[in-house]
Amino acid sequence: MPEADDENDVDGTEDMPLSMRLSIADTLTLGNATCGFMAVYFTTTGILIPHLTGSDETGMARHSAATAVILMLMAAIFDLFDGLVARKLRSSPMGAELDNLSDLISFGLAPAYFVLVYGMVADDAHQRVSALAAIVVLLAVVLRLARFSCVTLKDGMFQGMPSPFGALTVVSIVLLELPFVPTLLAIVGVAWLMVSRVEYPKPRGVLAVAMLGWIVAAMGLLAAWAFDAPGGQLLLQTGCALQVVLGAVIPLFATARRVNTFRDNRREARAAQVP
Repeated sequence: MPEADDENDVDGTEDMPLSMRLSIADTLTLGNATCGFMAVYFTTTGILIPHLTGSDETGMARHSAATAVILMLMAAIFDLFDGLVARKLRSSPMGAELDNLSDLISFGLAPAYFVLVYGMVADDAHQRVSALAAIVVLLAVVLRLARFSCVTLKDGMFQGMPSPFGALTVVSIVLLELPFVPTLLAIVGVAWLMVSRVEYPKPRGVLAVAMLGWIVAAMGLLAAWAFDAPGGQLLLQTGCALQVVLGAVIPLFATARRVNTFRDNRREARAAQVP
């Protein structure tokens, strides 16, 4: 009927290609990208520009550094929930591409830029070497996301350190304010883990709840540090150290599990050969 055709033309959604319709999960993914961009903004306006202009607030300014890292943590929350929502409801044909692009901004560009600015404002840092480390972090995330799109893995596992976990570990290393050389080596080590073949469990079920709780706790530690609460510096360093320890320990557990699985398979093979 003509009237029905006119109504469809007015509505417009019926004629919209399926690939252009955003789902709820896609909206969360865009929130991820927005948080990553704003983390770069606060790193620039609150840390880099005051340093370059000779402002009294030099170095890793607490408020801006904390805000930038909290935004990366919020991006991780968006990244966690967009996958859960996509599995429960639906995802659009653009979902996977949007997720990769958003992750590149929040967990590739933002932490790499944080490392770059650290190299420019820290007293014992070397700017050009820090810039090289930042490039290594960025390229590691790019390679990891590209491999994730091309390689099919067994369900429930990631290959290589997930980019949100890697980004937060890199930022934690910077906030620990260790000497320059150990900081640089640790950052490069995290970048290597992101492109390695070490298996990491996907955050589902209890693990997803634990991850969410850890992110919220990290936000609280950053807020306490930013507002100079009693013991805030110690709490932040403790949280950052725990993040770095987790980044180092998980690969050891994964390696031990693979060795045990290999041994079990050999035992079963030998048992099967016994008449």
